[in-house]
Amino acid sequence: MGVAIGALRPFAAGAEPQAGDALPPSIATLTSMRDRARPITHDERKARVERARRLMTEQKIDAVMLTGGTSMVYFSNMRWGLSERLFALILPVKGQPFVVCPAFEDDRAREQIAMSPFADAEVRTWEEHESPYQRIAQGLKDRGISSGRIGIEETVRFVFSDGVSKAAPSLTLTSGTPVTAGCRTVKDAHELELMRLASEVTLKAYAAAHAALADGMTQNDFARLVSAAHTKLGFQGGAGVQVGQYSALPHGSITPQTIREGTILLIDGGCTVEGYQSDISRTFVLGRATDKMKQVFEIEKQAQAAALKAARPGVACEAVDAAARKVIVDAGFGPDYKYFTHRVGHGMGMDGHEWPYLVKGNTLPLAPGMTFSDEPGIYIRGEFGVRLEDDMIITGGGAELMTPQSESLEKPF
Repeated sequence: MGVAIGALRPFAAGAEPQAGDALPPSIATLTSMRDRARPITHDERKARVERARRLMTEQKIDAVMLTGGTSMVYFSNMRWGLSERLFALILPVKGQPFVVCPAFEDDRAREQIAMSPFADAEVRTWEEHESPYQRIAQGLKDRGISSGRIGIEETVRFVFSDGVSKAAPSLTLTSGTPVTAGCRTVKDAHELELMRLASEVTLKAYAAAHAALADGMTQNDFARLVSAAHTKLGFQGGAGVQVGQYSALPHGSITPQTIREGTILLIDGGCTVEGYQSDISRTFVLGRATDKMKQVFEIEKQAQAAALKAARPGVACEAVDAAARKVIVDAGFGPDYKYFTHRVGHGMGMDGHEWPYLVKGNTLPLAPGMTFSDEPGIYIRGEFGVRLEDDMIITGGGAELMTPQSESLEKPF
């Protein structure tokens, strides 16, 4: 049942949200962008499977085992939570895929399979007292795989891979990452379209929440505004919020915090659009920033720009981190990780953090279609921290950010 307009209450700083709370105008006037999100099609997923099988052939992997998670969704669109009961999708390099699931879940599994590009997948069920690992071993044997190499997707629980190893000791278990990351690391045009939309949505939500920022709000008040703005825009999303000295902790603190005039805020979050993530950080001040805050912000902005300029096809991942770090260290905030305490960026896509990583020691060359966060940070313990984070695409001739750089601490949007 809807709430009558006359029953709406103003959004109050420090108050718990109630049904009927009126949103600030900057959020209430947002409209949904949901119709711009085109779902991934069956044909696109089938092409991914064929790509996986080519990589399996190159890597001499006879089958890949997936359990619930983003890689399963990437290839099959099947969404299954993890529990102590094994539900697995086995993709052989040749032949029919098969699913192993608890017998009481048979109907639910078939319902999802029917909506996937694996409509012909065989379902092998196991009763509560039976071994799902024997089902996997027999399914592989029936496909001519009684020995050989089975790629285990990296998030598969040890108890599951260990069970397969014991049920089929003639098989060699190996990492499935060359296949899954080999497919997922470089995004196609449709994936980039979804990621660009996710970044656009999050930045718009941040701006709307920022317009409603007020003295006396808690960090949770502001976080609720960010979530509400994402919802109005048609997607689930949010941000962690750190205030004042707690902004110097890259992933924040659980300490209750209140926003006052002149205090700095660091927000970090994103949303999901058809399974694809945004990850954006903004740092700003309510009211006027100090000269030191402004100085650190400008160094940060230069470091983010240096990483962007360094990123291009053929360049090693570590060179992007080095470019940003040099700016920060040369400005007096060094050496190494003393103030810039983390890598400059991580790969992203269906997971907020995925391969590859922009970090010292990673010599993997960049390629067009790779996507990363670009997020240098300067964290001065006991005072404040500044991080600017936008999502970056490697293009044919360089790199570009999916969202504009922040202008200043006082005008972040």
